Amino acid sequence: MPDKPAWSGLYVGLISGTSMDGIDAALVDLDHTRCRIIAAKTCPYAPELRDTLFHLSRNPEECTIDEVGRIDHWIAESFRDAALAVMRDAGVTADAVTALGSHGQTLRHKPRAARPFTIQLGDPNIIAAGTGITTVADFRRRDLAEGGEGAPLAPAFHAWAFSSPAKRVILNIGGFANVTVLNSANNGISGFDTGPGNSLMDTWCQLHKGKAYDEDGRWASSGVVDSRLLNQMLGDDYFALPPPKSTGFEYFDNAWLARHLEDGPARRADDVLATLCDLTACTIADAIDTYAADARDVLVCGGGVHNQHLLRRLQDKLPHQVVASTATAGVEPDWIEAAAFAWLAARRLADLPGNIPAVTGARVPAILGGVFSGRN
Repeated sequence: MPDKPAWSGLYVGLISGTSMDGIDAALVDLDHTRCRIIAAKTCPYAPELRDTLFHLSRNPEECTIDEVGRIDHWIAESFRDAALAVMRDAGVTADAVTALGSHGQTLRHKPRAARPFTIQLGDPNIIAAGTGITTVADFRRRDLAEGGEGAPLAPAFHAWAFSSPAKRVILNIGGFANVTVLNSANNGISGFDTGPGNSLMDTWCQLHKGKAYDEDGRWASSGVVDSRLLNQMLGDDYFALPPPKSTGFEYFDNAWLARHLEDGPARRADDVLATLCDLTACTIADAIDTYAADARDVLVCGGGVHNQHLLRRLQDKLPHQVVASTATAGVEPDWIEAAAFAWLAARRLADLPGNIPAVTGARVPAILGGVFSGRN
């Protein structure tokens, strides 16, 4: 019997995205050809932690060193507990898991600053000590050190998991949206952040409804798109930038939206939400029309896959593609990113590159992540 590939085995992937609503944890069985999700769950942050993160990420001037240290530890405890919970659900013990990949919680991402930096919180030492599992973390900063954006990193996993004879797009709609364009004709892979995904919509819902998000896009569907406001927002320079590019709430924040609203007439809150939904749909569709107009299908993952109004608007704007969940290709859409960081951990332990320079803009393929020993 041939030896198992060096990276075959069970891995845990952990991530909390820019929506900051909790931790996605996935236990996956990996080998060189497939990723099988054994168990997965979302573990919500404690309300106080989520509120603190949400506030500090959008008000960085209030982010003291003491506060960063405190929430770094708290987030790590939450990630540790999420890993233990998903393993417990699957009846798997630590000694059966090869490694754990933790993306952490992004607090700040500024790849275009004079001295670029990215900050992901959730001390991996606490995760490794608390689970007993070798933990791989800090995936983004090596790519940044090689001149890249440090994001998006998921396209490498998308290319591995969703290869197809025909050109296709993998679309992740989290707080921000990113596309991966897979072109099997020349083995080409490209990808970048298109702009806001759920972030501006979620913030608007929190402000006006006291809810974390617009379930199924029902509130947005009740409003009328303000074409003047939409065109004004679409004029932002970010959308015209060529890739590689990445973004976050450091740029598309409450102040960004307020600037676009301040000079116009009074608007109904549901009309603003409908317009923000169309902003997400338009910028995604424009990116696909520009870089993958001949793609056959657009496979969607991330929290935005549950916003049926957004998906309908996206399909309306992409009449020549089939817009569908990644579930149609065999991988549940809610767990793609967690699985990606499990896969990146496996790549790191095998000393294989985890980035794609054509996507991030890095000078070279790089081995990503630091390794923190557990007891397994």
